[in-house]
Amino acid sequence: MFNKTSKPTTTPETRTPPVVTPPADVSPALNLNKVTPTTASPMRSPAAKGLSSFGAGLIIEGNINGAGDLVLEGTVHGDVKVSHLTVGESGNIEGKVEADTVEVRGRVVGSIKGQQVKLQATAYVEGDITHEQLAIDVGAYFQGRCLQTRPAPASVSPVNASPAASVTPAPAPAATGGPSLGSYDVNALADLK
Repeated sequence: MFNKTSKPTTTPETRTPPVVTPPADVSPALNLNKVTPTTASPMRSPAAKGLSSFGAGLIIEGNINGAGDLVLEGTVHGDVKVSHLTVGESGNIEGKVEADTVEVRGRVVGSIKGQQVKLQATAYVEGDITHEQLAIDVGAYFQGRCLQTRPAPASVSPVNASPAASVTPAPAPAATGGPSLGSYDVNALADLK
């Protein structure tokens, strides 16, 4: 059955590699984790992608402003304004918070303003939250108001709009028995059908 002297019929050059199909791209409707693909090496430093970390036991007396991402495990007595903020379980902020996405696992005493705000189960928040999207896990403590904002709609002009189709108030009559100030031109209303 096996012959020690026979050689394999295929050579390494004639072997065909297996065909691998990539998985379908499935995007969730709401992603508060903000994972971005990287094209550089996987061992990038946090500063290379704009991520700053503020460790437990550190205290800042003052405001933090920036365009990067911040993971906060320490204490801040002041306002925080960044692009993406994650308040860790040992994190503590006493002041206003403003970021595109805010994820709270620790304590925030002050108002929060962001497009996407998520309060994890360990979160403690005292203050108003202004948001477009809000998620509150079971177990999170929140005392304040939720103020939902809508994104500004893109200005869209009507397709078949004509100036004659608009409703315009009738001109004011002379002081004799014509239409009153609150009346409208009926011909202009008929064009709206």
